Amino acid sequence: MANQVPDFTATLRTDTGKGAARQARRDGLVPGVVYGGGEDPIAINVPFNVLIKKLKAGRFLSTLFNLKVDGQDDVRVICRNVQRDVVKDLPTHLDFMRLKRTTKINLFIGVEFENEEVCPGLKKGGILTVVRPEVELVVTAGDIPERLTVDLSEAEIGDTITISSIELPKGAKPTIDRDFVIANIQAPSALTSADEDDEDTAADEVPTTEMGPPDGE
Repeated sequence: MANQVPDFTATLRTDTGKGAARQARRDGLVPGVVYGGGEDPIAINVPFNVLIKKLKAGRFLSTLFNLKVDGQDDVRVICRNVQRDVVKDLPTHLDFMRLKRTTKINLFIGVEFENEEVCPGLKKGGILTVVRPEVELVVTAGDIPERLTVDLSEAEIGDTITISSIELPKGAKPTIDRDFVIANIQAPSALTSADEDDEDTAADEVPTTEMGPPDGE
């Protein structure tokens, strides 16, 4: 669980419209809007360089921020959309949604695997195959987990890790209503090939029974 909601600083944009947005971009800013929470939308500008760093850090769309704008009360927000230039793929506009601590939202949360170094299945040569590196959850805004954790300390070759084996934060639940697979530990291909060869050899060694001519011939 996140212990602290990171700050995200922006400035109030008094002029709106396409012309003001273009001017903001020329000034090294990315225009955006903050909406929801039962209040009127406000227009903001975000420094381009600051935004790029946060985007490169990852999980921008699943991070809860404490938005700080001069002249406005701090508010918790989450980014719901980053519009990008179709040619340069650079951010051109942001949409932030205000959240209360009790607000329910859908977010993709990353899965992290722990104790791989002591995992019995991996130590025997097994291969960890990750089916879902992220899981979409319905979470409470005040309790957004940084990640979901899978403990591999007792996992053996052939084991399958499903969502039911992961401890979810209070109030969170998967959007998929079944016990779906997160990952599994497969036997190495060399071991699988050896098993198949043993089966083929065993089949070759099975004695065949010759059928004699029918009685009376």
